[in-house]
Formats: sequence, structure tokens, C-alpha cells
Amino acid sequence: MIRAYASKNSQDYDTHLCQALILYKQMLCNGISPDTLTLPFLVKECTRRRAIGTGRGIQGQSIKQGFYIDLFVQNSMISFYFACGFVDNARKLFDEMFNRDVVSWNSMIVGYLRSGNLDEALVFFRKMKRGNVITWNSIITGFVQGGRPKEALEFFHEMQCLSDDINMARPDKITIASVLSACAYLGAIDHGKWVHGYLRRSGLECDMVIGTALVDMYGKCGCLERAYEVFKEMPEKDTLAWTAIISVFALHGYGQEAFDIFKEMEAEGVKPNHVTFVGLLSACAHSGFVEIGRWCFDNETHLQNRATSSSLRMHG
Repeated sequence: MIRAYASKNSQDYDTHLCQALILYKQMLCNGISPDTLTLPFLVKECTRRRAIGTGRGIQGQSIKQGFYIDLFVQNSMISFYFACGFVDNARKLFDEMFNRDVVSWNSMIVGYLRSGNLDEALVFFRKMKRGNVITWNSIITGFVQGGRPKEALEFFHEMQCLSDDINMARPDKITIASVLSACAYLGAIDHGKWVHGYLRRSGLECDMVIGTALVDMYGKCGCLERAYEVFKEMPEKDTLAWTAIISVFALHGYGQEAFDIFKEMEAEGVKPNHVTFVGLLSACAHSGFVEIGRWCFDNETHLQNRATSSSLRMHG
């Protein structure tokens, strides 16, 4: 029951977190002691809600209940402190741990990456004896998003070399998508083509995420026709995929073609988002479509107003 309330996705976040805590107190009053899973469920929910006061209270409970040195509790607290911006607390907790597992190390790496401290994340990455695929994906994705794509590609090559060992992590679809983003960022078309070939050779499924990443990479590297070919070959396309190809045509100055694709998108029943209209506005700017640009702006504003109204209803 605690896990159900603590993990429930609902508009009434605070109520469900409160209910989970009430159940925990009732559990203690009934003489039932928590185990190594009870507290991490509560800490995880506090992390999602950024409930710093409640999270610290649960940490105090973990000490009182004798679970403070429990690995599950400590790993949960590390993620909690990073999420709430208390980087020093997370580091102190990690340094004081008697035992650490791959989750402990990954929590530190992801925490530093999300806080923008890429160099410190790299220090922890290098100190790990053996990371898993989550470790590699975190460092590759983090460096791409942190504006250091060249290093991200170097990590990918290193991962490939080590993956010959049967005990080492092998690239998966998340790895490929992140590497393609790095290629797009750098305009490294030859490397992007090689990654596309590697994708085929490895037998990994080219799902919507990878397909969209390929469209984006080919488009930003100047290969409009190849980007469109990849798009047409995708068996299923979501809003992100349609938006990617619209943005590619807009980038290359093909305004009318971008709007033709937008009409196809609407005909397929796929709803546009804010980024879609940004791509269309870019197409208007390149092609001089003033009136159509005003229409796009009005529709984008309408989307924003609907999102704001929905948010107000959620928290009202």
C-alpha cells in the first residue's frame, strides 16, 4: 500500500505522499517494523516531489530504525539529495558508505551530470571498476547534453572496444540515439553514417527514438534526401518524428514542403506540439510566409494557453 501511494501518478501529488506517510505511521503503531524496501519507496517519492523536509525526516527515521547503513536506503538518499540540489550532502553520504554497488556509483555520476558538473562526473566514471550500460549511457548522454559531444563520441568508441569482452556492457538503443545526437551537434556526417551502419550490423531495432535521431542527424548534417528517406521508412511516427522532419525541411529553406508534411501529420491524426510550430515558424521565416507565420503563432499561443489552463486546474 505504501508503494502504491508513493508511486501513484496523480494530479494530487501532496495528498498521496501524505497518505503514504500516514500508512507508514500506522504500520509502526501496529508494531510492524519496516524492511529495506519500505523507506526507499518513501524516499523515491520525496525525490520526485522535491520534498526536502519530508525526505530528511525519513532519513532520520532510517537512523532510528537501524537502516541508515542499508545500501538501498543510502542509494535512495543520494538521488534524493542530488534532486533537491544538495550536492555536498550526496557526496558526504557516498564517502561515508561502507559498501557500494553499481547503483551507488551511477547515482553519483548521474547526479553530477544533471547538476552540470561534467568533470566531477567523469572523475567518478573513471574510478568505477566496471560500469553497466546505464553507466555508459549516462556519461555519453550527459556529455552530449552538456555541450561536449566530441568527448561523448570518444566514450562510445571506448565502450565499443571494451564490449568485445563478454562481461562488459554493449551499446543499446539509448546509446545509439545519444551518439547520433552527438554527430548531429558536430555535423559529423561520416561518423553518423558509420553509426547508422553499426546499427544495422548490430541487429538493434530501429524504433521511433532512433529513427527520429537519424532524421535529425542527417538533416543537420546537410543530407536532406537521406533524412526524408529514413522518415518514410519508419513504420510508426509520433509527434517528435513528424516535428523532426518538419524542422529539417525548414532548416534547408523548403517552407512549402514543411507545410505539406504538416498537413500529412494532421491527416494522420498526430497532434503537433510547441516545437512543431517553432519549426513551422522557422519555415515561414526562410520562405517569407508572413500570413501563414501569424497563423502558426496564433496556434502556438493557443497551445500555451491550454497548457497553462491545464496546469492551473491541476494545482487549483
